[in-house]
Amino acid sequence: MLAFNYIRFVLLPLCALVLGSCAASLPVGPVEVVFIKSEQVFTGALQQQSAAERLLLAATAEGLVAMDRRGDVIPAIAERWIVSDDGLSYIFRIRDLDPLEDKQVSAEEVSSALRRNLRSLRGTTLGLDLAKIDEIRAMTDRVIEIILTSPMPDFLRVLAQPELGIRHGGRGFGPMLRVQGVSSLPSILGDTRSRFRDLSQTEGLRQIAISEVSAEEAVDSFANADADIVLNGSLSDLPLANTGPLTRGTIKMDAALGLFGFLITNNNGFLADPLHRQALSIAVDRERLLEPFNVDGWQSTAWVVPPELGTAISATSSRWEQVPLSERRSIASQRVSAWKRSSGQKLELSIALPNGPGSDILFERISRDYAAIGIRATRANSEEEADLKLHDKVARFYSPRWFLNQLNCRFRLGLCSMEADSLVEKSTLEKNLDRKTELLDLAHRAMMDSEVFIPLGAPIRWSLVRGDLAGFEENRWAFHPLQVLAN
Repeated sequence: MLAFNYIRFVLLPLCALVLGSCAASLPVGPVEVVFIKSEQVFTGALQQQSAAERLLLAATAEGLVAMDRRGDVIPAIAERWIVSDDGLSYIFRIRDLDPLEDKQVSAEEVSSALRRNLRSLRGTTLGLDLAKIDEIRAMTDRVIEIILTSPMPDFLRVLAQPELGIRHGGRGFGPMLRVQGVSSLPSILGDTRSRFRDLSQTEGLRQIAISEVSAEEAVDSFANADADIVLNGSLSDLPLANTGPLTRGTIKMDAALGLFGFLITNNNGFLADPLHRQALSIAVDRERLLEPFNVDGWQSTAWVVPPELGTAISATSSRWEQVPLSERRSIASQRVSAWKRSSGQKLELSIALPNGPGSDILFERISRDYAAIGIRATRANSEEEADLKLHDKVARFYSPRWFLNQLNCRFRLGLCSMEADSLVEKSTLEKNLDRKTELLDLAHRAMMDSEVFIPLGAPIRWSLVRGDLAGFEENRWAFHPLQVLAN
């Protein structure tokens, strides 16, 4: 894993080597991109590349396909593709890849690189998302086929993840190159520029300088005109963006899709009973949870899989959202009181949250909700001692399977449902769409019945963007390619 801190990475051009020198027409100075360093509350399979590392991978080593600034899938190393009628076969034609060495990288070399990437992702949640890949093979020198075990409508989006970028001979194929501590220009690699609507010409392109610092430092840099854009803001540091004279830009909010809620890590005492764990969920006032943050349009949810994804359980039924909060808290309070009487103990729960003013506000709201049912909440000093841990992650693709995979038992992040895992695994082999949907619905039901996760709503992701900086656009995946910022 890369360490950023104050180290600046600059994206190196190939335009002088491929398209001729373009330095004369470039503005002075780089685009200063500052990432807020995430504080991981938990370790393990979910602690992978940081946001800065993922965008560096996407800019310097594209995969067969990529994502543009809107989050749409676009051609990358593959110039075009076709999908079989049954959705099991994806055939990609590789574009000219290496104009610097006047050498075409073969489909077999690209296939080998993809297989290496898949091996490196074993044991991670992304590796589980990719479990439907059955075979990768070169059909000709320029054509690759990927065969799936069953249809996956959003497969191209998974294939566009930065971790699946192609490297050959120790380097990626752009569209940019990374160097450390060297000022240089952005790279435009052959026909790559035509794939990005923002990079239709080489004139006026700027270098990209990247750093990763704390939220306070990032916001100060923006306020002091030292940063052009700040990325990777979350709820824990959102209050920092609402203070100070941020006159050079505006706050941008991604309407992100993903999971935001509490993992339950203790299966002892009060938390051993699913009905007790349910009491923690029904006591939360989700409708008012983020009131202090003034976030317009935030979607709360009581489901692991959002209702918009259409699993039958969440699309056609209600857990208890229509029950008034007072009635829900009365039920929860009765369960808490009964446990206290039978155990003869007070009830305290420790909660692990990232550091930051937003986390302080969230803890205040949650602790107030739990106090209303007779539970005293405390702030955990470490994740090892926590009963609940915040899980805050943006989705990779548009499927119930992504949400269910995040809580898979093999990752040992907290309590889990082996029944749900088994059903999800069966769905990866099921070719009949109706049966696959049924299996995922049953898995969701098993997950909800086990009460192993307390969903709160959609994750919060925000950025600070200078008013005259082009190339940024909010999207559901909170994914903002660096290369489009060079224009």
